[in-house]
Amino acid sequence: MTTHAPRATQSVTLPATLDAAVAALTAMPAAVPVAGGTDLMAAVNRGQLRPAGLVGLGRVNEIRGWQYQDGHALLGAGLTHARMGRPDFAALIPALAAAARAAGPPQIRNAGTLGGNIVTGAPTGDALPVLAALEADLVVAGPGGTRELPVSHLLTGRELLGPAELVGFVRVPLLHAPQVFLKATGRTGPGRATASVAVVLDPARRGVRCAVGAIAPMPLRPLDAEHWIASLIDWDGDRGLAPEALTAFGEYVAAACVPDPPGDEQLPPAVLHLRRTVAALARRALGRALS
Repeated sequence: MTTHAPRATQSVTLPATLDAAVAALTAMPAAVPVAGGTDLMAAVNRGQLRPAGLVGLGRVNEIRGWQYQDGHALLGAGLTHARMGRPDFAALIPALAAAARAAGPPQIRNAGTLGGNIVTGAPTGDALPVLAALEADLVVAGPGGTRELPVSHLLTGRELLGPAELVGFVRVPLLHAPQVFLKATGRTGPGRATASVAVVLDPARRGVRCAVGAIAPMPLRPLDAEHWIASLIDWDGDRGLAPEALTAFGEYVAAACVPDPPGDEQLPPAVLHLRRTVAALARRALGRALS
């Protein structure tokens, strides 16, 4: 049996600005944008993707940092996990920094980018539940200029990127309040999540936002659990909750995100284990945020 190696990429373009990257994609509709390439090159090596060309974003400096803008942080899509894991970024958005530090071994953290995590949309993307809980927005650059859309719209496929469009920035509200990201993996040390939970407190709106990742094609928001637990918190006091309330919150989140099977069937052992894992992560994440 004869095997064929993936067809070589025909061209590589290295623009220096976001506008130039959009122009390059407009000129080469079959080309694929690439920053860190951790997911894209894996797909190429597996023969799942054979791009006719690449538009490299590594030289586009404007998307490799962040800035403050009207109570938000405007994060460049080219920010690497390693950069987001540093203390100065952690002081800005703690949960996203924690997710970046948990993204994998050093070679992955040094190459992988925030924008790549979003556009790839892999269920195990560690940044995704954090961005969902933060209710972040994307700034998309394209031939017609820029537009904004909630990150949740792209992750659920409700508003896909158009031809020659790129995620340039991520706009994240600065809540100045505790936020926590936790994940469970199938092995010791950094690895792909079997489940992850982000919990964000929003004192200004007296709210709790929670997102569960890795267990579904997109992050899940247990809205009823959020509203219920927020109603129990003394937002003007010490914000503490009894252990029983934390446990109930974890179980509420797990039941919402890992539902019962139809009919009277018992939960299979694997599903029961997943539900317990999600419950434990949610309980611990909220407990740490409130403490």
